[in-house]
Amino acid sequence: MARVISVEAERFPIAGTFTISRGSKTEAEVITCMISEDGHTGRGECVPYKRYGETMDGVSEAIEAMRQRIAGGISRAALLDAMPAGAARNAIDCALWDLEAKISGTSVANAMGAVPLRALETAYTLSLGEPEAMAAQARANAARPLLKVKIGGDNDIARIRAVRQAAPDSRIILDANEGWTDDNIVANLAFAAEQGIALIEQPLPAGHDEILRHIAHPVPICADESVHEAENLEALVGLYEAVNIKLDKSGGLTAALTLRDRARELGFGVMVGCMVGTSLAMAPAVLLAQNANFVDLDGPLLLARDRVPGLVYRGSLVSPPDTALWG
Repeated sequence: MARVISVEAERFPIAGTFTISRGSKTEAEVITCMISEDGHTGRGECVPYKRYGETMDGVSEAIEAMRQRIAGGISRAALLDAMPAGAARNAIDCALWDLEAKISGTSVANAMGAVPLRALETAYTLSLGEPEAMAAQARANAARPLLKVKIGGDNDIARIRAVRQAAPDSRIILDANEGWTDDNIVANLAFAAEQGIALIEQPLPAGHDEILRHIAHPVPICADESVHEAENLEALVGLYEAVNIKLDKSGGLTAALTLRDRARELGFGVMVGCMVGTSLAMAPAVLLAQNANFVDLDGPLLLARDRVPGLVYRGSLVSPPDTALWG
């Protein structure tokens, strides 16, 4: 029986507003791909990202364009050659993993060799804002062991100081989303080190980060927008200490596993991150992140409502997905 694909655009309200250096949003726009065969259905969720020129319509059309290949039983390996990395391939790849698990009766975790699974400590993200507003966010979440703080403006030293004073015991990741410049990065890095910051994510624009090879790194620096696939990695040696792997960037779990393993070979620390999506998008990433140095899979915690069933969060601990959700 041929595989049948369906594609659905969905919107989930964010609790409040989510703001980074590139702008704000009040809802998570996601696309869900469902692939059915012999009474089983696999699902995958992706988040189109404007930073990479993706739109809801464009990603939906890219998935639809694969209808015949999916009906013909395209493998995940063949999918890597048939589509570029990005959100559309991620949704299909994750749906295929889920479908294979349901047909075989073997969980994705078993197929990956990722058992036994454990709950993971995830970062919790604070939106970019004025220092006082960010301090209030930090104070409200000061009991969380790991905070990810969105920065990327002219006043970042004040923001860093305010957040650190409000959450003195939390480990802190700063995420500049390409918002720093050659002129302020040295001072910002030095102040971050003074404040005991654990990691700084993508301080400079992708492709304009060569200065990182020539300045001190008093805090480890992690590539995000600069890394998509395994073949990107060698060029980042000497610029970054770690890489942020996101399924929507790598184009699915299959490619992300290769990316993770190659990153380890090259000596990078590994962070597994996410776009703002539901538990369905986070579930495969929880498996990918089992041995990561940093985990940032708080998407559902930022939503006003999640899918049911969803992932179980207890404080900042996220449990592995139940197979009723995915995998």
